[in-house]
Parts: sequence; C-alpha cells; structure tokens
Amino acid sequence: MAKTSKTSKNSDPLQTSVENLTYEEALTELETIVEALEGDASRNPLEDSMKLFERGQVLVAHCSALLEAAQLKVQKLVGDTVIPFEEESE
Repeated sequence: MAKTSKTSKNSDPLQTSVENLTYEEALTELETIVEALEGDASRNPLEDSMKLFERGQVLVAHCSALLEAAQLKVQKLVGDTVIPFEEESE
C-alpha cells in the first residue's frame, strides 16, 4: 500500500484537518493565508476572505496549543533550572 501525505497537494487546504498538521505545516499555511488577506482585496470576495480568516483563527489556536504543549514538556524535563535567554547586545 502506498504511503500518503497528511496533506495532499491536490486537496483544498481549507478542508484539511488542522489537528493532523505539524506546527511547521500550520505556520506555513497561516503565513499563506495572511499574505492572501493582505494582498489585493479585489482578488478575494468577502465570503472567501471570511473563510480564510476563520481557517487562520483555527490555525493560530492549533499553533498556540502545540507551543504550549512543547513548553510544558520542556518544563517537565528540566524543571525550574531553565535559564532565561538573553539577547546579545551589539
């Protein structure tokens, strides 16, 4: 049996289940949606723009949940010994 990708290039991304996307896949799709919404407004009818916006909201929630889960896992692994990151000054 052939192995299939989680997100088929032929399928409509708005119909793909967000729960199956990795953080990177969700973020890439979100960036594409933002570019489409910030682009020429005449290219996207209001109904399509609303669908994109709604999908974007779902993707933001998914990315936030994945980041929170990763943060909790790191905290569990290292406890309170995490040292805050300090940016280098120029």
